[in-house]
Amino acid sequence: MNKEKYKEIVSKNTPKEDTVKNGIIAFLVGGGLGALSELLLRLYCLLFDMPRKEAGVLVILTLIVIASVLTALGVFDVLVSKVKAALIIPITGFAHSISSSALEYKHEGLVLGIGTNIFKLAGTVILYGVVAVYFFGIIRLIIMGG
Repeated sequence: MNKEKYKEIVSKNTPKEDTVKNGIIAFLVGGGLGALSELLLRLYCLLFDMPRKEAGVLVILTLIVIASVLTALGVFDVLVSKVKAALIIPITGFAHSISSSALEYKHEGLVLGIGTNIFKLAGTVILYGVVAVYFFGIIRLIIMGG
């Protein structure tokens, strides 16, 4: 089979995504997640009488716990398959990647299983995040002059 025939068969059998529908769903669910975050922020400010900045940390921790619990229950992947990119915001996606790695390797033990594999998916994000912050910090230092 030549390459052109193979490409034709692949393109014919590849399912087509409805990008407009997926975009609308991601917009609505992502907006709902943003609204939930704002609601939690205001709730934490009122309940614990704390400034927005400190309450923001609690919101982030709440989103991490929710994503991790949903991952452990096997619900997160199902939700992502339905709402696509709406749940893969950095904080919930990061929590999901760490939780799923921990769950996948838990049968190998705490050290050789979870300990060595927990950052398998998230390690790249951490590495390039640290490198990017370093370079942007140098650029800012040069531009702003110390």
